[in-house]
Amino acid sequence: MPQEITVQELAERLSNGGAIRLVDIREDWEREIGHLPGDLHIPMNTVPSRVADFSPPSGGETIVYCHGGVRSMMVAGFLEQNGLPGVLSLMGGIDAWSTFIDQAVPR
Repeated sequence: MPQEITVQELAERLSNGGAIRLVDIREDWEREIGHLPGDLHIPMNTVPSRVADFSPPSGGETIVYCHGGVRSMMVAGFLEQNGLPGVLSLMGGIDAWSTFIDQAVPR
């Protein structure tokens, strides 16, 4: 089962300069509303053909997010089943980020 990371843990790792590949798996129209800085956009329906793009940076980790955390858990599980362990899902997604970390990011 995939692991999750809280928005507080992610904010701390980012502020400490952690090597993180942050991947937004939402649809294009969702991303137009708002997204997290420095992320990579890989819509969920393209994930099977882009598994290699989720590889973590050297010495780092990959964290996937969606709106509320459900789709990112599904994608993290899919990636794990397809040979890419250690992908984390952002618990609560961008909605939790906007609520608890940065209210300037639209939900």
